[in-house]
Order: sequence, then structure tokens, then C-alpha cells
Amino acid sequence: MADSVTDSTFKEVVLDSEIPVLVDFWAPWCGPCRMVAPVVDEIADQYEGQVKVVKLNTDENPNVASQYGIRSIPTLMIFKGGQRVDMVVGAVPKTTLSNTLEKHL
Repeated sequence: MADSVTDSTFKEVVLDSEIPVLVDFWAPWCGPCRMVAPVVDEIADQYEGQVKVVKLNTDENPNVASQYGIRSIPTLMIFKGGQRVDMVVGAVPKTTLSNTLEKHL
């Protein structure tokens, strides 16, 4: 299950992480976000210990969202060593997300 992250915890949880982090930028009113949520949770279970998976509600945490230029959600970003290394926009199949993640493990 993915943990929640906020503007105030983003640096500590994501940027300072020892392992790669998948960040799901979402909002409660976003249909495609709700569609991709179970996939994100499956990824969290599948890669437990290898990848940290967190969700950021863009309505409640506008600073991080604007800092990374989030224009459409869901946007899934992969961070490694404090840097954004990849991103996937939209509700994508699990295979797409897995393949993108695998490149950074």
C-alpha cells in the first residue's frame, strides 16, 4: 500500500530516500487517478524493499506539484538519489509502469 506524502515531508521521504521512489501525483476528483490507484498499490507490494511508493494529493500539496510542473494527473514520477529520473503521465497499464521502474533498479 502506498503511503501519503505532503509538501512538508516530500524532501525527507522522497528526495533523501536511499532507494528509488515512485510518486503518484493525484487528486480525489480525478477519475483516471482512481483507475491507476490499484495498479500503484500492486507495484508497492511487488517491489517492496526495492522501491518506495508514495502518493501526493496535488489539491492539498500545491507546492511540490508546481515545483515539478505537474499539469495533468495522474502523473507518476520516479526519483532516484534526489533527482527525477523518469515519469509516466496518465492511467497506464501495470506492465508499462513496471518496465519504467525496472530501468532504475
